[in-house]
Parts: sequence; C-alpha cells; structure tokens
Amino acid sequence: MAGMDELLLGRRTYDIFAAYWPSQEDGGDGGIAQLFNRLPKYVPSRQERSLAWANTTQLGPDTAIPVRELRERHENTHVFGSLDLVQTLLSEHLFDRLTLWVHPILLVSGKRAFGNGVVPTNLRLVEPAVSSPKGVVMQCYALAGGRTKRGAAFVV
Repeated sequence: MAGMDELLLGRRTYDIFAAYWPSQEDGGDGGIAQLFNRLPKYVPSRQERSLAWANTTQLGPDTAIPVRELRERHENTHVFGSLDLVQTLLSEHLFDRLTLWVHPILLVSGKRAFGNGVVPTNLRLVEPAVSSPKGVVMQCYALAGGRTKRGAAFVV
C-alpha cells in the first residue's frame, strides 16, 4: 500500500470500511487505520448518501467521468472489493494495474469478478506471482495495449 493516495470504494464496501476503520487505533495493523482514515475516499452511488467517514466524497452514478478526473489528481488509487465498481473500471479501461488475490476456494455461487460488460483486454504480468504458505496467489497485471478479439480463449 506504499504510495497509496486515495481510496475508491463501492457503496457496500464503503459501509463495511466506515463501520470499522474510523474507530481503530494503529496497533498491530502496520498503520493501515491511520492511512485509511487520513486518505481521501470516493464513493460512487446512484442515491444521495450520508457519508460520515472523514475525507469522503460521493461521486454521481456516472462513474467513468469523475474517475477520469480523479486519475489526473491522484497517482496511486486503490480499490478494495467493490466488484460492481471494479467491473465498471475494467470495462472502461480505467485502471493501470490489476492485482488479483486468488484464494484456494471453489464457490458454487456468488458474484463474478469478470462478469457481463467486461471488455476482453490484453494484460501483462508486471511482477512475479507470489504465493503464501496457505496457497493464496497474488498476481499483478497491467494493460498490455489493445483489446483482445471477442471469442479469444481464456484459461482459468
């Protein structure tokens, strides 16, 4: 999280973070509470919301336009969770880096990270993949340029 200068959070993730982080003291978390509480936070939402967590601003429902503006003001934006928001960012190519944490769990149902509306896109691995002792694999990708032809094979 070094260099992080803003958080972009979906509404549900914001609600979870805002219920927890403001009351945390920096102890064994490596300074994450202080960082999260200090950073500017942006939350796209279709409805007017009360956002009580310090330094939080609501973005309107058309996420792409304000996110393009934020990208000009901030260098290191992080998005945690927020799959609907992530899908919008992917479909609009509004990301420079995609970090995937793959957990060794097979789920029968749930939200798909790469669901409908995500445009096939060429990515390139920018750091060697790292795995934890429990089998969690972290992979960091960047846009590789160009869009992949529809119908291209993807192996998961």
